[in-house]
Amino acid sequence: MSGPPVNTTVTRARELAEAVPPENTGPRPRPTIRNVAERAGVSKSLVSLVLRGSPHVSEHRRQAVLQAARELGYRPNAVARSLVEGRTHLVGALVADLHNPFYAQCLDGLQESLHGDGLRLLIGNSQWDPAFEDEAVEAFLELRVDGLVLLGIAPTSDTLIEATGYTPTVVVGERDIELGSVDVVVDDDQLGARLAVDHLVEFGHRRIAHIEGARSSSGRFRCEGYLVAMRRHALAPYIMVEQSECTEEGGAAAAHNLLTRDPRPTAIFAANDAVAIGVLSAAAELGLRVPDDLSVVGYDNTHLAGTQPISLTTIDQPRRAMGRSAAALLSDRIGDPGKSSRLRQVTPQLVARRSTGPARP
Repeated sequence: MSGPPVNTTVTRARELAEAVPPENTGPRPRPTIRNVAERAGVSKSLVSLVLRGSPHVSEHRRQAVLQAARELGYRPNAVARSLVEGRTHLVGALVADLHNPFYAQCLDGLQESLHGDGLRLLIGNSQWDPAFEDEAVEAFLELRVDGLVLLGIAPTSDTLIEATGYTPTVVVGERDIELGSVDVVVDDDQLGARLAVDHLVEFGHRRIAHIEGARSSSGRFRCEGYLVAMRRHALAPYIMVEQSECTEEGGAAAAHNLLTRDPRPTAIFAANDAVAIGVLSAAAELGLRVPDDLSVVGYDNTHLAGTQPISLTTIDQPRRAMGRSAAALLSDRIGDPGKSSRLRQVTPQLVARRSTGPARP
């Protein structure tokens, strides 16, 4: 009596499955310096010399090692290298607000220059929160960064002050730095404010208000420049100052307070472009036309200011140049940490667009 019919297809599949070992779906082991040495047919010490860029290796052997490293996908162990060299070639950049295009464009210049100096950039966003500032700096220090760049942040907390004591540090956009080993890159904020007020006065404006950026020494200096310029033009009775966070939402709220006064201002000079865009939004909600009913001047000349729908008159400070200057100061300080603090100040310029025009009688 014959047994049940045999499914030859299933049987053959089982035989093949048993003959072929299961595929390893986990991650491959990382190639090591020993693997590179074996592939190139040289010693581990010679591979180490090549990877460190030593000149005491023949070109033939150098190319053999580099070719083997490429084929294996070998990456040098940065931690081990930093232990040997005493450096990580990392720079930590702590930014007050990554949503602000000014800081993003500073970072562009900073990264370009650091890359040329063989340094890599790590970025942290504080969101104007001291707790996030300290957390990011602690992380940078744990990674043994060679230097710190603080964009829009003054080292006032105990954590930041302590960090600047043994880590080369450059601050961009803040002036109130009383630490002898910290370099500073700033714009001439008072001059920029005077340029804004002068421009509006030339258009016949008298009731010129200012929205001051909170939490910032640059905001305070711009406000001082505004006050000086208004008094110089004999417009002290028309001075109006409203404080705001340096955001679109803050600018809109401050502008609403100013534009519902009687009499309302005919022009507003904002702390930065983000605040100015908030002013434009508030003006539109209140049915005011720009520049017919209200002229608006920003600060920073970010890329949004130049877009056609916005066309914002603003004060230009060279963001990329400030980033490059910060990189140069930091690289120099890493090489010689004992230098006394240095100040680099850039000169702003007015960029006139369609958001300003003659004051209406």
